Amino acid sequence: MATENTHYGAARIAEMLRDCKSIYFIGIGGINMSSLAQISKKRGYRVGGSDRSPTPLTERLAKEGIAVFYGHRQEQVEPYDAVVYTVAISPDNPEYQFALRRGIPCISRADYLGYVMTGYRCRIGIAGMHGKSSCTSMCAQTLLEANADPTVLSGAELSAMGGAYHVGGEETFLFEACEYMDSFLDFNPTVAVILNIEMDHVDYFKSMEQIHSSYARYAALTGTEGCAVINCDDGDVLAALVDYQGTKITFGIENEGAALRAVNLVERRGKYSFDVLADDERFCHITLNVTGHHHVYNALACVAVCRLRGLRADAIEKGLSHFGGAKRRMEWKGSLGGADVYDDYGHHPTEIRATLTGAKGLTEEGGRLFCVYQPHTYSRTKALFDDFVSSLGVADRLLLVDIYAARETDTLGVSSALLAERIGGGALSCGTVQNAAAILREEVRQADTVVVMGAGDVYRIFDCLGDELKKNGKEKP
Repeated sequence: MATENTHYGAARIAEMLRDCKSIYFIGIGGINMSSLAQISKKRGYRVGGSDRSPTPLTERLAKEGIAVFYGHRQEQVEPYDAVVYTVAISPDNPEYQFALRRGIPCISRADYLGYVMTGYRCRIGIAGMHGKSSCTSMCAQTLLEANADPTVLSGAELSAMGGAYHVGGEETFLFEACEYMDSFLDFNPTVAVILNIEMDHVDYFKSMEQIHSSYARYAALTGTEGCAVINCDDGDVLAALVDYQGTKITFGIENEGAALRAVNLVERRGKYSFDVLADDERFCHITLNVTGHHHVYNALACVAVCRLRGLRADAIEKGLSHFGGAKRRMEWKGSLGGADVYDDYGHHPTEIRATLTGAKGLTEEGGRLFCVYQPHTYSRTKALFDDFVSSLGVADRLLLVDIYAARETDTLGVSSALLAERIGGGALSCGTVQNAAAILREEVRQADTVVVMGAGDVYRIFDCLGDELKKNGKEKP
């Protein structure tokens, strides 16, 4: 069971932190939490925090002078003036309960982020069920290369930032706006980007009507003077924003009425180039260096954002051509037996189908597409079971490891074995990442492509493969 978001708002949090000199982050190893911890340290706070176990992110925090504790113990919180927590913690977390008893202000991650961003004039939130991190990273790369100096908080690491955040000037704040548990309703965007809307997070959202309402409320946070950048090829996005009172900037491929439209699409080995029409006039030509048709939509949203920030067409073309993907978004990890191996965060059927279809385009003639997939949460796997069967079936050889429980317990009678049985063909439930690694060693050949996919800890397979996963001076394909 997750802990609820606070909804104090920026003004109240500013008052709560008026005399605060130190902040403790419960769940500091999360991608957003670690970024907020680093931003808080740069703002002059003494920062510490805890998580369950060491990760590269927590090790980096420690090297930068942030006190990191492993395990949750109440005495670790005592020297701090305020607590920021991730809603992924349990309500009975001992540090959280101690802070409540002692009257130490406790602020949820989303609420704290909403407060942090109010110091910036232009606040651009990238929302949508899929593609948030990739689109945020695209925008970050393009704005940084154009010397627009944004402050960025993303859900994925980007080499151009050296991590998942960048502290820039105080004009533009670019951030990923997560819909889970309505976290994005605590934010304060002036520009609300909505990439797509679909059923997900079924442990919280119970109907499409609820999801439409949440996205409508998110967009409304911009106020009547704000702007919504929306995918007009997505009927659910259009339905959610039917009553939006601000300015709408639409983008799309199929809808000829889109303000920004991709035309003349050319695909080469899964990567796309295309012209962008702005109000039916050619604005720029985009050549993408990332795989998958879905990135055309991400790029269109990026073009819209960068035009709003005053970038010229040539700067946008340059930034997008240099974007090679964010970490764990079809990230090339090397080669195994001569086959290229990629790591991807996808965990929803739509994301899986888009990524695996793009990976098919990378696979050499006569080669097979291998996918090692770890389902994420029992509730999502159960609710979208048939869609998972269909999307995972794109792979020629599918190795399913056990479901990553995250915040849940196994009460729904669903498993990786059931998925493998329904998919049939080349699908196999293999239990652990160690077993999956052994099968890859035995079966993968030079013409094949391998995608390791999931939002849990399936990436541990790369430790299992160790030195067998070689880069050999080879550039990313």
